Amino acid sequence: MRAAMRACTRGRNRLAAREDAPGAKKGANRNVRAHASVATTDTSRSASQGADPYFVEDKRPIVLFDGVCNMCNGGVNFILDWDKNQRLRFGALQSEAGRKLLERCGRSPDDISSIVLVEEKTHHLKSDAILRIAQACDMPLAVASSMMFLFPAFFRDGVYDVVANNRYSVLGIRDTCRLSDDSFADRFVQ
Repeated sequence: MRAAMRACTRGRNRLAAREDAPGAKKGANRNVRAHASVATTDTSRSASQGADPYFVEDKRPIVLFDGVCNMCNGGVNFILDWDKNQRLRFGALQSEAGRKLLERCGRSPDDISSIVLVEEKTHHLKSDAILRIAQACDMPLAVASSMMFLFPAFFRDGVYDVVANNRYSVLGIRDTCRLSDDSFADRFVQ
């Protein structure tokens, strides 16, 4: 557990180092988009071939979230409450598993700019990830999220980006990274 918490702290230290870089704006690490290592407009992409250790015994999708973000942790709690059939698993983007899964999806292991829903053969980002997560939850979220797909992705992702870029300033950050939850031990990957 301590090693995993250090991984989250290391991720935060990298953000602080980027802020101190020549020409960097003060407070730039608050703007999550500013430190995204990989820019992509794809919201879904096929995963690399081969056996993936995270899906050998358990085929449930994995929600990768920012483990130090209070808003993101609140979202995980919300999903845990609304996913009574335990269709989803969770992992912090900063954890060893999160970093490996980000690489598997073709993203930088330091990229914490977006929530990622990792499935066995594909992944989803931004608003697509949020809506697919909601579809896995109990009613009425499943139906409501299906209706949200009627809005074009550029609009949904624009709204997502505004929220994601301000998530630290709205609800703050934690000193330690949430890597698991004893009440839901089988739902978190590390």
